[in-house]
Amino acid sequence: MHHQNVHKSYMKAAKAASECPETEMSGEEALVADQVDLGGDAAAGEHAENAALPENLDALCKEHICPQCDVKTEADEQRLRAAAEMENFKKRLAREHEEMSRYAAEKVLRDLLPALDNLDLALQYGSQNEACRDMMQGVAMTRKQLLEAVAKHGLAPVGVEGEAFTPELHEAVGFDCRPDMEANAVARVLQSGYKLGDRLLRPAKVMINQ
Repeated sequence: MHHQNVHKSYMKAAKAASECPETEMSGEEALVADQVDLGGDAAAGEHAENAALPENLDALCKEHICPQCDVKTEADEQRLRAAAEMENFKKRLAREHEEMSRYAAEKVLRDLLPALDNLDLALQYGSQNEACRDMMQGVAMTRKQLLEAVAKHGLAPVGVEGEAFTPELHEAVGFDCRPDMEANAVARVLQSGYKLGDRLLRPAKVMINQ
């Protein structure tokens, strides 16, 4: 504002001097007037440059640049989501394949249970006959080899005399009285149970000690 007032004053003086030939500005006054003119031109140029910039520059950035950024961000999110879904799909397939491999032999092993039961019965009743002792040794060896073979596929017997009764593993079919065992223990195993991994194929039929 101060420079504008000075500029106006000297402009008036210059105009007066031009209208009156007899009035001349000194060299110092002319120099100051020229500097004021130059300063005014520079200020006018700076003002024009600032005026050339649009006032809604932020709005233009949001209108022209931000939509492209939003599209790129959305595409990145979709790509990451698709990659995560694919990874979960692979893990689910691997888990299902492992489970199928673990329990693929379930039907075959379940069909072998009656054969194991018959071997157990043969050992139970045959061992009481002295004449069958040699034959029972062969039966016991056959049962042992068969159990070792099915154990490689995850099959394991359930039910041992003296262990605590567990409803999840044992099926109680009666009671017994054995003073050498604690109460609620398995007094006698009538039929062995079997598990395949963590899955119970058949509970053991037992007598519970009172």
